[in-house]
Amino acid sequence: MTAPVFVVDEVPSGGGEFVLDGPEGRHAVSVRRLRAGEPVVLTDGRGHGAAAVVLAAEGKDQLTVELTGSLLDPEPAPRITVVQALPKGERGELAVETMTETGVDAIVPWAASRCITQWRSERGLKSLGKWRATAREAGKQARRLRFPEVAELASTREVAALLAGASFAGVLHEEGSAPLATAGLPASGDVVLVVGPEGGVSPEELDIFAEAGAKPYRLGPSVLRTSTAGTAAVALLLGRTGRWG
Repeated sequence: MTAPVFVVDEVPSGGGEFVLDGPEGRHAVSVRRLRAGEPVVLTDGRGHGAAAVVLAAEGKDQLTVELTGSLLDPEPAPRITVVQALPKGERGELAVETMTETGVDAIVPWAASRCITQWRSERGLKSLGKWRATAREAGKQARRLRFPEVAELASTREVAALLAGASFAGVLHEEGSAPLATAGLPASGDVVLVVGPEGGVSPEELDIFAEAGAKPYRLGPSVLRTSTAGTAAVALLLGRTGRWG
């Protein structure tokens, strides 16, 4: 079984001992109940990590470990970003969780015209915070060293600008003439894919994205929910680009 992952502000370098405390230390000691001799991994969530072995658990929130080696997850190629329209209820967190576990590199919340959910003022800040916390926790659960970035809420024009600068830009659409499974993908650069809301991407939005160079693609014969379509697409892209090889 792979070692559990804990997040630190800065990954310690070299050897010696390190004390994991605070919320992460509490989780290690009081929830995971780690004991001497068990392996752990420390990460900053930005691709750097350190392998370690538990020396002792003290109190309720202090875990002393011995550093045994450094770890590095290099920048991904190509980098996969999913623009996720805001789903209803808690389905947004579900989408972030499963895409993170699958291996997405960045998630951009999108205020599509047909979104039922709206992020405004305090509610928007709270919802964005939940998405970011979900990405962090799912990254730990998936034993990742590099957690996906969750960007600020984007407008349609901001999404179009992101698509225009991508090496590959696409929109998941049930009426797409080409399957994503056969699309030509770059070996490097940015792959940006748009996932629409429950009501679908509007014709006006499709036109704006087309002007930015994004073509409509279909995943398969079935119509997936907005909260699961991104995860299925990320898995397909990771397999096709060789990142799951």
